[in-house]
Amino acid sequence: MDKKSYAVIGVGRFGAAVAEELSKVGAEVLAVDVDDERIHKIAPIVDCAAKVDVCDTEMMDSLGIANMDGVVIGMAGTLDASIMAALYAKESGVPYILAKARDATHAKILEKIGVDKVVIPEKETGIRIARGMMSGEILDFVELSDRIRIIEIPVKKEWLDKKLSQINFKKMYSAGVVAVRGEDGEVETDIDGDIAFKEGMSVYVTIDRNNIAKIINK
Repeated sequence: MDKKSYAVIGVGRFGAAVAEELSKVGAEVLAVDVDDERIHKIAPIVDCAAKVDVCDTEMMDSLGIANMDGVVIGMAGTLDASIMAALYAKESGVPYILAKARDATHAKILEKIGVDKVVIPEKETGIRIARGMMSGEILDFVELSDRIRIIEIPVKKEWLDKKLSQINFKKMYSAGVVAVRGEDGEVETDIDGDIAFKEGMSVYVTIDRNNIAKIINK
């Protein structure tokens, strides 16, 4: 299978984190930024790092961004640069564009340009923290769609010393187990019914948002 290739334009804290994670999962990553220090820092982590101003279309053309599977626009502080990067990626025919926005107005502009996915990391992190605090038991929370969530919850007392096969998650909680975090903190996705729940473990389940209270409160 061919490797996926991505360009991350703007490698501040957000962009660098995305670039590093993409590299870890085996993608070919091109990092682009106008800042020397950022490029120097990200260079050992990605396949290629280039100091380029997004407004310099000739230099941008030389990077081959049009051939990428996706582009991540990590800069949000400078609105003009963010918009220019989004327009460039869109006009280059990149099939998938994700961009960071600093606020709702910025997000609307990016969406009108045709960006496929717009994120406001600070807002989304705040929402996840608030939901976790309200539930008291949710360790992590990911929205897969308007309805479906992946949540991480600690092993409940009634599950201790029982095997996964002994607990009917689908019937009891309308949920499906997709991963287990062991006592050592490692997440295991290749799981079977023989795994036994111990103190300090947690489980990741897919669940409809309307059923979250069912697994939290039972």
